[in-house]
Amino acid sequence: MAAPKIVARDLNMEYQARDEAGREERVPVLEGFDLQVREGEFLSILGPSGCGKSTFMNILAGLAHKTGGDLLVDGKPLQGINRNQGVVFQGYALLPWRTVLDNIAVGLEIRGVGKAQRLETAREYLELVGLNGFASRYPHELSGGMRQRVAIARSLAYDPDVLLMDEPFAALDAQTRETLQSELLRIWDTHKKTIVFITHSLDEAIFLSDRVAVMTQRPGRIKEIFDIDLARPRLPELRNTQAFVHYRQRAWEALRDEVIDITREPAAAATHQNWQSIATLGGYRIGV
Repeated sequence: MAAPKIVARDLNMEYQARDEAGREERVPVLEGFDLQVREGEFLSILGPSGCGKSTFMNILAGLAHKTGGDLLVDGKPLQGINRNQGVVFQGYALLPWRTVLDNIAVGLEIRGVGKAQRLETAREYLELVGLNGFASRYPHELSGGMRQRVAIARSLAYDPDVLLMDEPFAALDAQTRETLQSELLRIWDTHKKTIVFITHSLDEAIFLSDRVAVMTQRPGRIKEIFDIDLARPRLPELRNTQAFVHYRQRAWEALRDEVIDITREPAAAATHQNWQSIATLGGYRIGV
């Protein structure tokens, strides 16, 4: 069996924050987090709000630093930002003064790729995400779904080995969200990138993934991982099948106790909200 693409072993992450009385406190976010991601697979991570899903993604993207444990990519310890990884966040992060084409090409420009080559590559990925005819538009002229297509094209244009996606469709309406899920699977099937995808949606995780990892409440760790043994390509009508409902029920059973425990601890939730608003890293706000 081939070595895994990504390995997290006993990964820990904690912040130093202040409580409402001004006292310093240690806030563990991840503790004993273990996960292996296979080459070329689509793996989704589910978990209750505040469990550390986005914190793990930030560490994997090189935007935050773990406080313990090991994180390996291709068998080597992760050191800072890995240029072989593309990142797609919920907020698009497009440059408003650049056209769609120039936004897609920005990563190649940073790498020093010549203008003619980077624009040619950007046009290829513009077509891949179905935005022909919008090359000269600006982000404010696009719908939310179209902007997210641009963000995906930008991440794919410089050919990363791994695509990290942190709730990329959460802000979209249901119809657009399902359309982009199918588009993402079409692109993934073409390029077979390794994808780590964070979502709160059980249906989204099951529809997209080869495997689903369920996290505990904070401090987060992996509670359960299970395979999604559904045929590909995944067609929209799959959502209505008994097999899909079975996997959705299994995911909910793994997640239910974690969600219920959080709703029973209002004081803990308030404390989490307090330190989450304080915790920063070099001016970059770390979401969990």
